Amino acid sequence: MSDYHRIRMPGGSYFFTLSLYDRRAGVLADKQVLAALREAVLTVRREWPFRVDAWVLMPDHLYCI
Repeated sequence: MSDYHRIRMPGGSYFFTLSLYDRRAGVLADKQVLAALREAVLTVRREWPFRVDAWVLMPDHLYCI
């Protein structure tokens, strides 16, 4: 596991990439997987409010700011 250090500051931004373990193309483009991802983001946002400025969803990975 990586040891990430994050500077916590009001209004700060983070960039991250989410990659599938086995890089199976098309998994993130599946409608059920996309619905589960959307629900997960909404669930976490209720507990810890945040804003997504941009994201790019590819078939096997996700970029997010």
